[in-house]
Amino acid sequence: MSHATTAADLFVHVRIVMGIVVGLGLTRLLTGLAAIAQNPRRAKVSGLHLLWTLFVLVELVLFWWWEYALIEQPHWSFGDFAFVVGYAMTLFLMAALLVPDRLDDYAGYEDYFLSRRHWFFGVFAATLVFDLIDTLGKGGDYAGSVGADYWIQIPISLALAALAIWSRDRRLHYAIVLLQLAYQAWWIWLLFYTNDCPGIVGTC
Repeated sequence: MSHATTAADLFVHVRIVMGIVVGLGLTRLLTGLAAIAQNPRRAKVSGLHLLWTLFVLVELVLFWWWEYALIEQPHWSFGDFAFVVGYAMTLFLMAALLVPDRLDDYAGYEDYFLSRRHWFFGVFAATLVFDLIDTLGKGGDYAGSVGADYWIQIPISLALAALAIWSRDRRLHYAIVLLQLAYQAWWIWLLFYTNDCPGIVGTC
């Protein structure tokens, strides 16, 4: 068996574990949305909470798509495996924090979200760090292909996460999630509707 074949076989196993974690996150979010639709009077619905739910839902799907580029990884170590699974876990934690088991102690979803903002935005910041390391780890060609906007977005998003941890201001939180959704939409447009492919395998 060649070295390239061995690496490809290992990637299949890595992708299965990533898929399980991503699937759990998607299941958690979709179950939470279904519960809101089934029983909207259980707790006060929040536009802010729903927007972040949409963001994380799309982010989980995009993560699954982006990580296909790892098929070109020439070799795998346990550290590589632990890193990508850890990255997936941070996305799952964001999903889990958006869908609480109980809301009895809160006035609604927005009160819950703002009360747990320290955890949520701490994990959100961790996903940004994972993403940065992941981008650099895919090599210079990939890192150079993602565009200048990516390298601007990361520090800005980290700063916004710090502000969100510090403040309960609803206007600030709405501004942050709308900015994140706008950037997410920009990346989707680049990936699927332009020829400016940012180095994603299978999309150029």
